[in-house]
Amino acid sequence: MSGRNGQPDDGPDRRHQRPEGLSDETVEALGSLSKALETTERARGHLYSFHQLTGTADLELDRAVELLHKAGHPDWAEAVRTQVLGRNVIPGHWTFQIVEAYDHTYYRPFRELEQAAVEELADGRDHLFEAEMKEARRTVGHPHHTALPDVDPQITGGDGG
Repeated sequence: MSGRNGQPDDGPDRRHQRPEGLSDETVEALGSLSKALETTERARGHLYSFHQLTGTADLELDRAVELLHKAGHPDWAEAVRTQVLGRNVIPGHWTFQIVEAYDHTYYRPFRELEQAAVEELADGRDHLFEAEMKEARRTVGHPHHTALPDVDPQITGGDGG
């Protein structure tokens, strides 16, 4: 029996079904590749946090310089202004340059390779490993274990969408 959009009533959509002939080993390998990319996404997020936190600290130094001047410590104000404010975080680099280098050298090539592998090996179907894990772990028929999003009338308001 079919549900909305010709999909089975209680099973994964076509995008999350293994293409015919795709081995367990390939699904597992693509899952591992995806997990590594997800970890890299998190690392990139931390890099952006480093970038933003360092920038926020550098901007706060303007206030520190001003307050040191007002407090009668012009030598300290000048030391902060010339020794730390605007300083490179590693030789020749501000944090935005580190982010750009990471993106160009590592992140983008990794993301492109992962996408190409999924496209070629799994007919472009992402997260097959996770989709199969979900299917194996869910309780068919339970309202909070549905295979597809937006089929729980309690969540969608009963209109299916």
